[in-house]
Amino acid sequence: MRALLGLVRDRLMPRRALWSTRRVRVHWHAPRESRIWRKPARVFLLAFVTVDLVGTGLLMTPAATTDAEGLSFVEAFFTSTSALSVCGLSVIDIGGDLNAFGHGIVLVLMQIGGLGIMTLASLLGTAVIHRFGLRMQLHVQAETRSLWVGDVRELVSRVAAVFLVLQGATFALITPRMWLGYDMPPGEAVYSGLFHAVSAFNNAGMSLYDDSMMRFSGDPFILLPLAFSIILGGIGLPVLLELRRRLGTPRAWSLHTKLTVATTSILFVAGALLVTVMEWDNPATLGEMDWWARITDGFFHGVVPRSGGFNAVDTGHMEDATLLVTIMLMFVGNGSAGTAGGIKVATLAVIFLVVLAEVRAQDKVHVFGRRLPHEVVRQSLSLVFLSATAVAVTTVLLLRTTPFGFMPVLFEVVSAFGVVGLSTGITPDLAPWAQSLLALLMVAGRIGPVTFVTALAFRDRLRRYDLAMERPIIG
Repeated sequence: MRALLGLVRDRLMPRRALWSTRRVRVHWHAPRESRIWRKPARVFLLAFVTVDLVGTGLLMTPAATTDAEGLSFVEAFFTSTSALSVCGLSVIDIGGDLNAFGHGIVLVLMQIGGLGIMTLASLLGTAVIHRFGLRMQLHVQAETRSLWVGDVRELVSRVAAVFLVLQGATFALITPRMWLGYDMPPGEAVYSGLFHAVSAFNNAGMSLYDDSMMRFSGDPFILLPLAFSIILGGIGLPVLLELRRRLGTPRAWSLHTKLTVATTSILFVAGALLVTVMEWDNPATLGEMDWWARITDGFFHGVVPRSGGFNAVDTGHMEDATLLVTIMLMFVGNGSAGTAGGIKVATLAVIFLVVLAEVRAQDKVHVFGRRLPHEVVRQSLSLVFLSATAVAVTTVLLLRTTPFGFMPVLFEVVSAFGVVGLSTGITPDLAPWAQSLLALLMVAGRIGPVTFVTALAFRDRLRRYDLAMERPIIG
């Protein structure tokens, strides 16, 4: 009997189940590892909310505003959330309503949002790998040289180095141009260059100027460094680190890097080309510029919808077709474990590959000599469906309660969810409750995909039986 009980225990119960030899009692305890690994997402959310509320409180103090009265709660909450989620939408004039102390708060929040998001997203991503067995860990580390979860110091130091180098390069490129090309005093040029370099790399899109980057429209010496900083900040830390090691050997790249680089390149080229062509003759945007300025601004506006948030022309005067293309780019976003929002380019690539495999009547999805796991397909479909649902519900609610039309409302909602920051100009005119709703949507867009996908990765359960199969009618 004792041997039989031992056999049943080894087959059906976890090692941590406590057994008594006097009575056959089974005390079920959830494996400690599963409890621990479900906590990072909660810690992520708690840390985000805590910092957001601290930033809100600081912006409400009289010391943060030029009129020494402080912002209202909704204004402060919206601004703090927008900066921390590196979105960029604003209901105030950042440059005019906030003083140097207020600008410093926004700058710190943007840096925390970018640095913290990249670090935590990378940690959560490697946490999934750490949950696997030793053989899988060794295989993944050998193939992609991923960082171990316990290697926190090395990870943080690499993130800090990436931030310091790339933000410093952007600052060094745009500051002299602001000083010499726009007659700014040296101190103002340094201040503006630093603020916008941090905002660009973190994909925050916040500006000290009420017209964003429109005063620099057509200037490649400012817009192009900002655009490439947005690209590098949004592509994702894992991809940046791998490109640094293996830039000249694309065949050795991991599948994630190949998908991210390929999809990102296609979307950047397509976005820049479509925006430039559709706005080429629009006198309210590109139509009155020289040809080289049109190309510069067209390329810039093909980049910023991927979560950059700056605008060099008036977005509210773009053609409806251009706005629709911009909405699609904002919904996709950029790379995983980066400073960008959206559903991420790897998710879009997976969805496209699933459709392509179905069209070809293939039961498995293959790309770049690899087969995609079914779990990745399920997670991608779930993420896209939930994201589209959140956007649709918020859009319908605002359409029913505000006087604005469909395209401006959809644009603002997707901009908030994709933490982009581009605006048609209606956000400051929304009611306080609607602004708070958009702020909550920013939070969902920033931390929702990370926590959701992580939760799915840690909730895999083996089903010990299958039900009878029956097919519904599709199409």
